[in-house]
Amino acid sequence: MKTIHVLVVDDSAFMRKVITDFLSEHPQIKVIGTARNGKDALEKISSLRPDVVTLDVEMPVMNGLEALKQIMHEHPLPVVMLSSTTKEGAENTILAMQYGAIDFVTKPSGTISLDLHKVKEELIHKVILASRANLRTMEKQARIETTTSPLLQSYSKIELKPSRPISSTARQKKIVCIGTSTGGPRALQQVLTQLPKHIAAPIVIVQHMPKGFTKSLAQRLDSLSRIHVKEAEDGEVLQNGTAYIAPGGFHLLVARSGEALVARVEQSLPRNGHRPSVDVLFESVSDLSDYEKIAVIMTGMGSDGTAGLRKLKESGNTKAIAESEETAVVFGMPKAAIAANIVDHVTPLEKIAETMMKYVDGQGV
Repeated sequence: MKTIHVLVVDDSAFMRKVITDFLSEHPQIKVIGTARNGKDALEKISSLRPDVVTLDVEMPVMNGLEALKQIMHEHPLPVVMLSSTTKEGAENTILAMQYGAIDFVTKPSGTISLDLHKVKEELIHKVILASRANLRTMEKQARIETTTSPLLQSYSKIELKPSRPISSTARQKKIVCIGTSTGGPRALQQVLTQLPKHIAAPIVIVQHMPKGFTKSLAQRLDSLSRIHVKEAEDGEVLQNGTAYIAPGGFHLLVARSGEALVARVEQSLPRNGHRPSVDVLFESVSDLSDYEKIAVIMTGMGSDGTAGLRKLKESGNTKAIAESEETAVVFGMPKAAIAANIVDHVTPLEKIAETMMKYVDGQGV
C-alpha cells in the first residue's frame, strides 16, 4: 500500500498541529511538512513534492485561493480545501473547486476549530480519495476556458435558424438529468457553459455537496452560463433552459403536477451514504414515461447513479452518457455505470454537451 505524502497548510499553528495529528493516525498517510501561508506552501511543494495538499482558504501573505491558482499552474496536484461555513466561505470554496481543488472539508466552528475532531474521518477519507485523482486530467484542466465555445455558437445558430426540418423525435418532451461528485463542480462548469440559452429541456442535477454550498455553486455556474442555473426549490415548475441543482443535504426528485413537471426536495434517509443521491433523482425521472430522458454520469467516487440509471433504462426511452476515464478526475461513478452495461456513450468531458444536445435536438448520435 503506497504511503500518501501530505503537506498541511494553515496559518494557525494549533490547526497545523491538529490536522497533522489526525492525518498521521492513518497508517497510509504521512505528513511530510507544514506551511503557514500560501507563499510558504509553494516553496514547500517545490522542495517536498507531496502527493496531496490540505489548504486553508483564509491566510495572510497569500491566501488559499491565490495559492491554489499558482499550484494548479505550476505544480498541478490534488488539493483538499479547509473552509468555513459562512456565506463568504462557501463562495470561496466554490471558487476553489473551479480553480481545481479536488474536494473540501468544512471547519465545524470557524477559522480555529477546537472541535475539528468532528470532521476527522471525513478529512482522512478525502485526503485518501484525493491521492487517487487523475493527475493527467488535472494537468490538462489546469486552466479552464470560460469563454463562449464554438459548440455553443454553433447550437445558437441552429436554434435561431434550423439547418434541417425538426424531426418527430425532436418534438417529444425531453429532460436531462446529471449526476456527479468529486471533481464535479469543474465538470459541470465545462458542460453547462457549452449549452445554448434556449435548450428545449429542463436539466436536473445532483452534485454531492453538503448544505450551505450548493446555492453558491448554482450562482457561480449561472454567472458563467447562457442557461439559467439555480438551486432547486420544493414545488417549483421545471422550465426548459434552466438547470436545477439539488440543495446540499436534500434529495431532489421530479414529479408530475398536471401537465407540468415540478421539483420535489425532501430529507428522507440518505441512499448509500448520500443525500442528495443520484440514484434517487434518476429513479424519480424513470417514472416519466412520455419523456425522452438523457442521463449523464460524470466524475466521482463510488457507484451512486448506477442503480438509478438501470431503472431509467428499464423504463425505456433513455440515452445514457458516461464521462470517459481520460477526463474524469475520479473514474468511480462513470466506471460503475459502464461496467453495468447500461451506458450508450462513453464520452470525454469536452464532448458531453455536444452529445447531450444531439439527443435534445432529436438528431441522434
